[in-house]
Amino acid sequence: MKKQRVTLKDIARLAKVTPTTVSMALNNQPRVGAETRKRILAIARELGYQPDHIAQSLRRRRTYTIGLMIKNIADPFYPELACGIGQVAKERGYNVILCNVGDDQQDKATTLNILRGRGVDGIVSTVTLDQDPYLETIVEEHLPFVAVVRTLRTSPFADRIDSVTIDNYTGGYQAVEHLYRLGHDRIAVIAGSMETSTAADRTRGARKALTERGLEIPPERLVDCRFSRQLAGEAARRFMAMAAPPTAIFAQDDNMAIGVREALLAEGLGIPGDVALVGFDNIDVAGFAGIELTTINQKIYEMGALGVNVLLDKVEGEGPERVQKIVLQSKLIIRQSCGYQHGGYLPARP
Repeated sequence: MKKQRVTLKDIARLAKVTPTTVSMALNNQPRVGAETRKRILAIARELGYQPDHIAQSLRRRRTYTIGLMIKNIADPFYPELACGIGQVAKERGYNVILCNVGDDQQDKATTLNILRGRGVDGIVSTVTLDQDPYLETIVEEHLPFVAVVRTLRTSPFADRIDSVTIDNYTGGYQAVEHLYRLGHDRIAVIAGSMETSTAADRTRGARKALTERGLEIPPERLVDCRFSRQLAGEAARRFMAMAAPPTAIFAQDDNMAIGVREALLAEGLGIPGDVALVGFDNIDVAGFAGIELTTINQKIYEMGALGVNVLLDKVEGEGPERVQKIVLQSKLIIRQSCGYQHGGYLPARP
């Protein structure tokens, strides 16, 4: 015999309150006294009450599901970001559909259509580019959407899309300024995809740090490696084959920095003795013994948590009407790979 679903009325009858009061208590609304709430929750647990999400969805016209478009779940940066998003979504009563997409325009368009077909209440995207054609659909349909990690700058819809990012310009500046102050003039940059706001801003910051000191990054020491560990390793080998190889490398994410590290060690070079190395992100592995990568802290979990809160506030009509462009501050994390511990900054360098 099929067990009957426990309803709000069942709980209300035993608690000697109205179904409305039960609903408010279960949804943590403030108009219920502490003792009454405690009694209702105890009865709900005893009866094994499970909320009817289908009925709630129909009543509120929501599915309590959001989409998450991730560039590359194999990159150690993204699982931590997804954890921040997933944890906050869970706390607020939402499920997450995770989609590994990358930057292919057709894949992004297909994924967006799938998520819209599933009736998601909103989307968090880590793959947003200025040239993405689907942005027009997002704006026209008023679908709650937040770009996390990247932001929009030149898109005609830039002022219509919320975003949560790190200060990538300052982070790039900090990384290269740090290497310069350690005594390095020949600094190479392993860039991410220059189509992205992240790589473009980190590169601008890196250039600024050197031009202020009368230096530059020559074209042969700036390589777009599309955030690929393999391409970063190959670029590092080419750098070391130059007549005047760089004495320091700034890799624009830690995943690429690890690719650079592997390539340098395979060539018999020491870090930081032969080549100083700085990454960007501060993923967990960056701090492991033996790696100890100097890097820029990107507040990965916090960025994901903040992004999904911005999205769900929009979904629930609780956020500000204005578009939010939230920029978190970057921070240099000094470890062994840069050589700072072997003498610090040169006194003659600002």
